[in-house]
Amino acid sequence: MKKKINKYKYYKKRINIEEIIEKRYRIFVIFLIFIMSLLIAKLFYIQVIKNDYYVTRLKSLTTKVVEGDSTPRGRIYDRNGNVIVDNKSVKTIYYKKSSNINSKDEVKMAYLVATYIDVDYSKLSLDMLKAFWILNNSEEAKKRITDEEWENLSIRKLTNDDIEKLKLERVTDLDLSSYNELDKEACYIYNLMNKGYYYTEKNIKNENVTDEEYAKIAENLNILPGFNVKLNWEREYPYGTVFKTMLGSVSSNSSGVPYNLKDYYLSKGYSLTDRVGTSYIEYQYEDYLKGEKPTYKLNTDGSLVKVSDGKRGNDIVLTIDINLQSAVEQILEEELIKTKSEANTQYFNKAYVIINDPNTGEILAMAGKQILEGETGEYIIVDYTPGVITSSVTPGSIVKGASHIVGYNTGALKIGDVRNDACIKIAATPQKCSFKYYGNLNDIDALKYSSNVYQFYTAINVGKGVYKYNQPLVIDESAFDIYRNTFKEFGLGVKTEIDLPNEALGYSGTNRLSGLLLDFAIGQYDTYTPIQISQYMTTIANGGKRMQPYLLKAVFSSEGDKLSDLIYEGEPKILNEVNTDKVYMDRVKEGFISVMGSGGTGSGYIDSKFKPAGKTGTAQSFLDTNSDGVIDTATTTATFAGYAPYDNPEVVFTVIAPDIAPDEVPFNSMSRVNKRISEKVSKKYFEIYG
Repeated sequence: MKKKINKYKYYKKRINIEEIIEKRYRIFVIFLIFIMSLLIAKLFYIQVIKNDYYVTRLKSLTTKVVEGDSTPRGRIYDRNGNVIVDNKSVKTIYYKKSSNINSKDEVKMAYLVATYIDVDYSKLSLDMLKAFWILNNSEEAKKRITDEEWENLSIRKLTNDDIEKLKLERVTDLDLSSYNELDKEACYIYNLMNKGYYYTEKNIKNENVTDEEYAKIAENLNILPGFNVKLNWEREYPYGTVFKTMLGSVSSNSSGVPYNLKDYYLSKGYSLTDRVGTSYIEYQYEDYLKGEKPTYKLNTDGSLVKVSDGKRGNDIVLTIDINLQSAVEQILEEELIKTKSEANTQYFNKAYVIINDPNTGEILAMAGKQILEGETGEYIIVDYTPGVITSSVTPGSIVKGASHIVGYNTGALKIGDVRNDACIKIAATPQKCSFKYYGNLNDIDALKYSSNVYQFYTAINVGKGVYKYNQPLVIDESAFDIYRNTFKEFGLGVKTEIDLPNEALGYSGTNRLSGLLLDFAIGQYDTYTPIQISQYMTTIANGGKRMQPYLLKAVFSSEGDKLSDLIYEGEPKILNEVNTDKVYMDRVKEGFISVMGSGGTGSGYIDSKFKPAGKTGTAQSFLDTNSDGVIDTATTTATFAGYAPYDNPEVVFTVIAPDIAPDEVPFNSMSRVNKRISEKVSKKYFEIYG
């Protein structure tokens, strides 16, 4: 009985195991079918539904696309449609390696090309010449490697690079002495042929290529595989040097992206061989001016198939009037030469002019010129226009309009206030005076005659000080901040945001002695750039709006007709408005009208028939005359800024002549160069714009 029970249990257990195995097998089959279904569905998705996508993706991963040469840049026009920067064709001889060419063939072609063209090989290095000798004497070069060195190469104690270095070291001067001028020229051409990536075009000669050289290469292409000729481009300047510095520069075919701009242009997706804008307008508006390069598909045999054509860059229009600009530059050059013949001008060597529209901020002309003495004593004029945005000058009394606004805003000055112009004296300091004693003056006359003392009293009031003759003066240092904050609203002490790189800020003094606040109020402490002074006068001319000065007027596509397909149009930009009442700004403008009238310090700077308003400035400035890093000489700087007509301003003139005389020279013995320049450039403007 016991055996029957055990046997029954055995069969029952066996049946249960078989059922479990069967069940698991069915689950496995179902799982396998599920997995296979997923794989089939995925394959169907990839091979049928997404077939086009993956075919395209495969091509993109296996096809190498290369770019051709930089295409011509866009033209640059002045505001009247005159072309001021264009492109001109340049004959170019270039080489592009074929896949079936070897070094010996390239050497033969280098010698042949050297007989067809003249190439400047002054950059040929000794290592280049040695490597060329090794290439032509490979067996002899190998013999100069010892058995031991070959053995070390085989056991990896030396590398192939080490062997090549040893070969170079063992090329002697005697080996190279047999090389003549033709050999050296061929060597240099060979190096040019193998410079850079193998699939790119290498310029062999692209400067001063003669018609004969161009034709000689062109007619022998059948025996010069890889060589070819084409017309490249260079920038051309129809107006010569006029405004050329500010138009900027473009890198050459041979130099590509300059090293100092490498990171910037690489971050924008450029290649190091690309031609790019390197300074000022060409650099500032690179994104508009650059062309689109043609692209090619690189085949396995090294041949190229064009994928897309290149396109010339977009054309830009500047706010500059090139004819006015040319006249301004000529006036500056003539006046610099004339002034150097006058007495007391030993330190004078430069001047600046800016002409702009106060309602938009557009710059119509902007120039700086410097006069230098040549080795034989003759005078040389060089362009110094970048100084308009980078140099700083002591402005002098020209800032007194802004100082009046500080006074009005704080209650330190009231409209019509009358003050006596007698010198003031602070303890332990020299007395402070106006140019001469003017008696009792109101706020309008204080501007007309440019009273310093009138501004001193305003500054003392702003600083909550009490003036007593020859006693210490204590002022609240926050007065410096009050002045500077208001000056910044006019554009003094802040960047103007002109659309050019490298704009400077000027100098802001850190010492807060009481007497320095008085100096600040008359423009004898902080320094500003010429473009900041221009923005200051523009702000007054238009009634209190600080306009961004700009040079880019419009951008047009090069694909359309001449200047018809507009891409971008510059618009006036108000950076801020001066925080003051209109009555105060009008009062300053009234004072500036009186400045230009009979007896005013600006009389004669602009012909009265044009209804001018403005302000002059005469400031003590300082020089390092021996370039030792130490300021050693005090000079006088002359400034002027004005606008016209005063009842509906359309133009602002800013003229600055630094260091017109040593500081100790009496005013009547100083050159009037700033007045002459102002008179001439304003006259020229109205001749053109009537």
